[in-house]
Amino acid sequence: MKKLILLTAILLVVIGCKTTKDITMNPKIATNTIKIAVGEISDIQKNKAYELGKRVLMTCNTSKFKPFTADEATPSVIQNTTQERLTKTCQRFRQYYGTFEDLKLIEAYTIKSDNSIIFRYKALYSKNIANKELRVTMTSTNKVSSIKSLDWKDEISIN
Repeated sequence: MKKLILLTAILLVVIGCKTTKDITMNPKIATNTIKIAVGEISDIQKNKAYELGKRVLMTCNTSKFKPFTADEATPSVIQNTTQERLTKTCQRFRQYYGTFEDLKLIEAYTIKSDNSIIFRYKALYSKNIANKELRVTMTSTNKVSSIKSLDWKDEISIN
């Protein structure tokens, strides 16, 4: 009986002390990214990221999308950013958040391994309940390598 109680106590301690993962920042990625001051980024790169990100979200207002060129985006972004995909997403966004108004640059991160920059924009919509983020990743050659829409969180999780 004492062994059973001792074994149960040990199991409870082991289960109770189980570590949990930090979901806000992946350590492998955290060591590869550095937050940078927005003022340190060239205006050309900031403007290009803003214009390309805004072009995607303006599709929700106009229902027209000018496809990215090879000078603006990587081949995978060009292939994945289609009028059909954007229309599906936009229908949902307009229903829940209203009309897209503008983007506000909040912060930027550089990825050390390839010198690309992740721009975090707060997407502003006509409905006050909208709390969306647009994340635009620009390569060192000023091409969009990723565009992602997420729910806004103050603590970043780059993945």
